[in-house]
Amino acid sequence: MPVNTIAGRIEPTTPYISDLITAIEKGEIKVPRFQRPFVWKEEQAVRLLDSIANNYPVGSLLIWRTHDKIASERNIGDFLLPQTDDMSPTDYVLDGQQRLTVVYSTFAKSLQAGGFEVSYDLENQEFLRPRPGTSDKRWFPLRCVYDTPRLLNYRTELQTVDSMDGKLQTRLDQLLSAFNSYRFPVLTLKDLGLEQVCPIFERINSSGTKLSVYDLMVAATFSAGFDLNNHITRICQSLDPKGFGDVDRESVLKCLSAVAIGTIKESAIKSLRDKSDSELDELISATEKSLEQAIDLFSTQYRIHSWDFLAYEALLAITAYIYSHCPKPNADQVRRLNQWFWRASFSERYKVGGENFVSKDLDTVLDWVVNDAGVKEEFGFPMDSFEFRSVTFRSNYSRSRAFILMLASMNPRDLITGTAIDVSEALSGYNKKQYHHIYPKDWVRENYVYTEPNVLANVCMTSAASNNWIRARDPRVYIPQAVAALGDRAKAVFKSNLMPDPSEFDYEGSNYYEFIEARSILLGKRCNELCDV
Repeated sequence: MPVNTIAGRIEPTTPYISDLITAIEKGEIKVPRFQRPFVWKEEQAVRLLDSIANNYPVGSLLIWRTHDKIASERNIGDFLLPQTDDMSPTDYVLDGQQRLTVVYSTFAKSLQAGGFEVSYDLENQEFLRPRPGTSDKRWFPLRCVYDTPRLLNYRTELQTVDSMDGKLQTRLDQLLSAFNSYRFPVLTLKDLGLEQVCPIFERINSSGTKLSVYDLMVAATFSAGFDLNNHITRICQSLDPKGFGDVDRESVLKCLSAVAIGTIKESAIKSLRDKSDSELDELISATEKSLEQAIDLFSTQYRIHSWDFLAYEALLAITAYIYSHCPKPNADQVRRLNQWFWRASFSERYKVGGENFVSKDLDTVLDWVVNDAGVKEEFGFPMDSFEFRSVTFRSNYSRSRAFILMLASMNPRDLITGTAIDVSEALSGYNKKQYHHIYPKDWVRENYVYTEPNVLANVCMTSAASNNWIRARDPRVYIPQAVAALGDRAKAVFKSNLMPDPSEFDYEGSNYYEFIEARSILLGKRCNELCDV
């Protein structure tokens, strides 16, 4: 849009808080679907109310007034508001949604339940959130500010606890005066189409939560016939049966960009706005199909049943990209895909480099998987035995996630009972009861001062019951007991946990260091198998 062409379409006003609440309750002010949900924390909301009470500036609201009715729209916060007729213009909030939601949910007298229940402590002169079941007549509920009958009743009750000089009544009057006289600066954009409003919306980043590339794309591609947020929500729902329903929506957008234009760079993602609704519909369909194939591979081949266990977001985008070009890979192509997956996971390939590196890797990996071009070593190297006994186990570490998947690949059996461990349950979300230190942490710290017990080589999968039973038991006692109880099954059970064969390793007489070294060798060997098979 040429410079200054919107100058005459901006109308500045300064309505009172009560005016804004009335407009919201009439359904005249709404939040467009391409806005973000309410994300402010309680302390942010209280700080806003304190600023208003002190007549501090809190930033302006940016409103888009239009006769166009946007079919998919969100009400204020979680509160249902009335519909307006098609003839009346609607004010859509472009900036200031978080502040407006706090104001409405705090003061609207029509909200008999819910909302933001805040009181003002007239004695200590501070805002507070009363705990359920607690009350004090000196705590003035802000829901009464614009509710005259309730306000009069409160004044009567306050007289019973006020001092002779009427200190609390005076403070109440000052608070009411501050809220009743406060004016919100509002800038209203008039007579602009959605295609003119979206570029303005993209540039908004003042005093609120920063917009992500996902927020911008939802805004930029929104039209009467296409809602990106709805489509991506549907994709997430379709992935839920495989445990990926909570996949990050921006990650799905990157997969869409990878499938559509072969890159996940933010600058390139924004170019999707130039595509027509029908083109976007086709891309959504293609991306959904490729993602379903990728997730199916993750769940069947790598035992991944939750977004939490994927070492890197890039693994999803690249796998979806491969399936979009090669929907039915043959055995050799799947083998090379596995080599890339495990090598990239164990070598932390996507720890650095960002979107530029991942975008470049899209075609590099595709060429390797489909055409056998290049060498597998390009994607990193397996972890060696030394790393398994030195790398710390942390649930949010990419190598820890790859390690867990490696344990799952062995179809582990419970170390105490010998029964099969439900890998799908163990890998459907992080649950510390599904993993245990073979040599308990407290026992190691007590017997080996300054020794780190939380290394990969000291962790195995267990059932919750066995986890509770092991606790801090002496491994030189409980492991030989388990071996005896398992009998002929001991060899297979220990092998399934990548632990030394009890007929070859002296669990009763060996120390912690000897066990960690022996198991690290087995872990390194299995890692090599996964990266090379």
